[in-house]
Amino acid sequence: MRILYNLGIRLYGLSIFIAAFFNEKASKWKMGRKDIFIKLKQAVQNSNQPLIWFHCASLGEFEQGRPVIEAFRKKFPSYKILLTFFSPSGYEARKDYKEADYVFYLPLDTPSNAKRFIEITKPVIAIFIKYEFWYNYLNALKNKKTPSFIISARFREGQYFFKSTGSWFRKQLHLYTTLFVQDNGSEALLKRFGISNVIVCGDTRFDRVIEISQQAYINLLVEKFKNGENLWVCGSTWEEDENLIFPVFESLVRSGQKIKLLIAPHETSEERIKNIQNKYPASIPYSTANEDRVSKASVMILDKMGLLSYLYRYANIAYVGGGFGKGIHNLPEAAVYGIPVLFGPNYKRFIEAEELIQRGGGFSISSTQELESITTKLLVYESYMKDCGQAGASYISSGKGATGKIISELERFLNS
Repeated sequence: MRILYNLGIRLYGLSIFIAAFFNEKASKWKMGRKDIFIKLKQAVQNSNQPLIWFHCASLGEFEQGRPVIEAFRKKFPSYKILLTFFSPSGYEARKDYKEADYVFYLPLDTPSNAKRFIEITKPVIAIFIKYEFWYNYLNALKNKKTPSFIISARFREGQYFFKSTGSWFRKQLHLYTTLFVQDNGSEALLKRFGISNVIVCGDTRFDRVIEISQQAYINLLVEKFKNGENLWVCGSTWEEDENLIFPVFESLVRSGQKIKLLIAPHETSEERIKNIQNKYPASIPYSTANEDRVSKASVMILDKMGLLSYLYRYANIAYVGGGFGKGIHNLPEAAVYGIPVLFGPNYKRFIEAEELIQRGGGFSISSTQELESITTKLLVYESYMKDCGQAGASYISSGKGATGKIISELERFLNS
């Protein structure tokens, strides 16, 4: 199985190499790894300080790990922090992240790459975030007797680890020193398969979104855009989401609802923004807006990264995208503000979605009709909208504290 795994990794690298000739994201993936070991060596070679390595797949996982990175920096200022990404969307957005001393792409998970990476960086601890399972890196860390952890992980029946053919993949989980999981169900499942190095700590994103929600923040442009009306903030959307959102928004306006729409696509390339503008010509991009233009507009496109988690505070209702694709994006960053959160049908892998639905703070929709029905009810019955929002906010508040649990455990290893 190891031979097949390594073959698959190399084939994946070859496919990216070919795709890079005509795909911008693949090109960034390839070019970002050019001369990576030379650059890594140059970056770390003159430091005598111990180094801790954090790795995340993309931007969403980074936000999950960010509270731990920043808490670690505060608790252990003498350590250097190396942050790596697998995806260009994460690297490009956070390559200048000030809390990390070094930010790089992760080289492809081949045995030689993993061994060379560990030999150059010499981490004293490695932390993977949520869903990152790279066998060769974990094995190289194990061979160097370097503790490795995964944080905010969640496991469920049906994952390849727990299938009849998954025994080799389960070995990866034994390579971790400790697995910090989000819920008791994950712990029980892992222990059923003989994996006992597990600690239930919750979701670190909750700490992050609570922190953001408590920060003083004013956006005069969005305040002018809202202009006292209801604001529907749709974040991290894809075309499948927008195919429902725009018709429903138009219907709400025709019915006499005083409402405006702030839409934040998951990808903000120039082509993507133009595509949205073509669908809704009256919309204006945030980057080119001014107070005069926004006061007259009904739809604004957020084409600037890093603002969405702050702008949800202006919303009366939120929609979080991704639920018609691989899975929903960050629900807690909207729910923390005490607003109802809507999302698509693909939410079964996300415990926060299940909890929000159960508590009345979240709603899954599968069609234009469902989306319009729920948004209309929320807008018409204001007390119902507030109760739903408060139910979601209470759930987020109850999950605070995961970061502190992880930092305490890391401190135990560092002091041992």
